[in-house]
Amino acid sequence: MLDRPLPPPPLWIGSLKVDPPILQAPMAGFTNFAFRQVVRSYGGAGLLSTEMVNARGFVWLEEHEAEHPDRLWGVAEEPRPLAVQIWDNDPDVMARVGQRLVDEYRVSVVDINFGCPVKQVTEKAHSGSYLLRFPDRVHAIVSQLVKACAPTPVTAKIRLGCTWKEKTGAQIAEVVEAAGAAALTVHGRVAEQYFRGNADWDAIAAVKERLRAIPLIGNGDLDSAEKVVTAFRRWPVDGVMIARACLGRPWLFAQAAAAISGQPVPPEPTLDEQRRCMLEHFRLVLERFGAQKGTTLMRKYACCYAQSKPGARAFRSQIANVQTPAEFYRVVDECFPRGLPVHPQAKASDDDSPISDCAACST
Repeated sequence: MLDRPLPPPPLWIGSLKVDPPILQAPMAGFTNFAFRQVVRSYGGAGLLSTEMVNARGFVWLEEHEAEHPDRLWGVAEEPRPLAVQIWDNDPDVMARVGQRLVDEYRVSVVDINFGCPVKQVTEKAHSGSYLLRFPDRVHAIVSQLVKACAPTPVTAKIRLGCTWKEKTGAQIAEVVEAAGAAALTVHGRVAEQYFRGNADWDAIAAVKERLRAIPLIGNGDLDSAEKVVTAFRRWPVDGVMIARACLGRPWLFAQAAAAISGQPVPPEPTLDEQRRCMLEHFRLVLERFGAQKGTTLMRKYACCYAQSKPGARAFRSQIANVQTPAEFYRVVDECFPRGLPVHPQAKASDDDSPISDCAACST
């Protein structure tokens, strides 16, 4: 077991310095410009990312002179550094979109999704984690993107494999590096797990042994500043990526950054402060999407903000049905948990998990 000193050094992705080496994960349906603005307001994240962008859909919109995807909302004017994650299984399509992102949007990093386990991406589109079975295709995608995006760094995010019997993550890591990627993120589960069970950080660490030079970023179950500290101390990762835990706690990055630097960790905001954060988030969503769509989109975030708090289930049952901003504000005023904040590591029942909460409110 390692016992590495803190603070960790900055993370270098090619020529891009990421300091602190704490990254915000790309999450479909969640990490849009409004959410990223909230995260930036608290600080602590060394690199933020968009939602994953369907490269083939991007090309279709371009050919039909349609508006670029909502998942690129804010990218052109947003502060840097910023990563955009894209997915598809066609190297030419991926290279074409990567070049547009670099030339037109001036993004800091182009990231490739080889980890999504959702059936719409894997079984229907033969992309995401499906490609972990095909190292030659992975190499082709990465190498063509690297050429198209140079000198902007290209990175990849993978899982340990598709199934426990097909743990190809270490092999894919070698392929990704050989193809010219500047960094690799590994989520410590296989695709068939989705988000069940615990992330295997020993397996993430084993991937490091297969890499010659590029940095390794670990991802999975990082839901507290203490766990981020443990990740850097115990495992040979160069950076960490926080995902689901930040959806209702965008201040988690600031807490983690303080913890790894030996500074006092900011306390959890009071519930009144968390409520104000959520309402500011709602304002940003409404500005972009309007009253009806904005309210619908915000329901899933509201469920995440209430996660693990007293009365969260009652709040969820009410917020899941709101249709207008007025209804949203009324439910928040009447039902959002009040009082002292719950410790972030308090455990909820399975049906109160962030995934089920957000899924219940996203339709």
